[in-house]
Amino acid sequence: MKNTNPLLVPELRELLATKDGKTIRDLCETGHPANVADLISPLEPKEVWAILEYLNSELRAEIFRHLDEDVQIEIMEDLPRKEVAHILAEMHPDDRADLFKQLPESLQESVLPAMAQAEREDIRRLISFREGTAGAVMTSDYAALPPQLTAAQAIDRLREVAPDKETIYYAYVVDDERKLLGYVSLKDLIIARRDARVEAIMQTEAVYCRVDDDQEDAARKIQKYDLLALPVLNGGDALVGIITHDDALDIITQEHTEDMEKFMAIAGSHEDSVYIKTSAWRHFKNRAPWVVLLAILGLLSGFIVQSFEGLLFQFAILLTFMPMLAATGGNTGSQAASLVVRALALREIHPRDILGILTKEFQVSLMLAILLGVIAFARVMIFEGNANTPGNSLLTVGLAISIALGLQVITSTLIGALLPLGAAKLKLDPAVVASPALTTIVDITGLLIFFLTAKTMLSI
Repeated sequence: MKNTNPLLVPELRELLATKDGKTIRDLCETGHPANVADLISPLEPKEVWAILEYLNSELRAEIFRHLDEDVQIEIMEDLPRKEVAHILAEMHPDDRADLFKQLPESLQESVLPAMAQAEREDIRRLISFREGTAGAVMTSDYAALPPQLTAAQAIDRLREVAPDKETIYYAYVVDDERKLLGYVSLKDLIIARRDARVEAIMQTEAVYCRVDDDQEDAARKIQKYDLLALPVLNGGDALVGIITHDDALDIITQEHTEDMEKFMAIAGSHEDSVYIKTSAWRHFKNRAPWVVLLAILGLLSGFIVQSFEGLLFQFAILLTFMPMLAATGGNTGSQAASLVVRALALREIHPRDILGILTKEFQVSLMLAILLGVIAFARVMIFEGNANTPGNSLLTVGLAISIALGLQVITSTLIGALLPLGAAKLKLDPAVVASPALTTIVDITGLLIFFLTAKTMLSI
């Protein structure tokens, strides 16, 4: 949660007006960079940069990377290209590449020549990978060791490179062609004999991913194997980067947001953006298409009700159970769909498991159907004693309603489980299929089941 306090904005502006650089430095140096970024975020971008100019380059870059992306871009658009190049040079390679991709094309073209060749080539390489892949989120700031070094030499090497690396807890052992041979932890090096060679200490069974692997799969590997970082290899088995655990957390959060928005039928790019900073027009464009489509499909429900208006005219009691029918079908279908989508996302199940999944969901839905059917029947018998039931007893009407409700629960649950499984089988996104469209489908099938069951049992 942000610690932004708008009440401090006047004080910050006063410090800028009086050019009190010492107080500004003390304020920024005593807080965590993320908290400092939150603190100065309410200021105008030019004022934010004026504060950062009082800091050393390392702290400035650390605070800058925690600012919102739109603030970063606004600041960079007003700076000379050499200053922009300097800011980018101080950032971690993955953060630098991500920000560079968001800069206007004209600024990209002007900044690249002002950067050192190594950083320029690193940016070009990282932004060349397709969005959503492991290569697009990896960093080239990793520690690598040759296998012939001793433990003492390896520690000395890590001490030298540590300031420029994102993490040195894992060092990756590579040959002359940078092919991954294994990895060694800093702990292993410290407790090993000083003359022990890295190749004798290293773990050869390294978990890794490929540059073209989906970023979510890579993040799940970090989660599954409790890794601090995951090496990324190219097609030639050469080590080209790593994905760190903090990046994995960002990926999982982003993917969760994307799945949630798709599940609720929100269109758009599903980028990680702040709700309050997203315009109402963009929210409207993201929501309107599905809402309109589902509203049109919902008209079918109206046609079904209209076609059975004679039944409703004779048995007005059926009207009182229609809200319960719609809500119960939507709830049970959404429950099944949510569980299946989550299990698919975590790779706990696969489309080939469809028979076992449907069997399990049928068992669950049958128990729910009996429970809800008993509740509906009890309500009819207790509270509907004066209801008009021409040609039928109240017992028959109660049974018809409870059986129809039970069938709705079973079919809704099976549809909720079947839709995401079918989508996964067809290589579609299960979250998109198991969206509010499910509720519309369940409403239509539920009304048909309800009225056909009632018509059959009441002999109309």
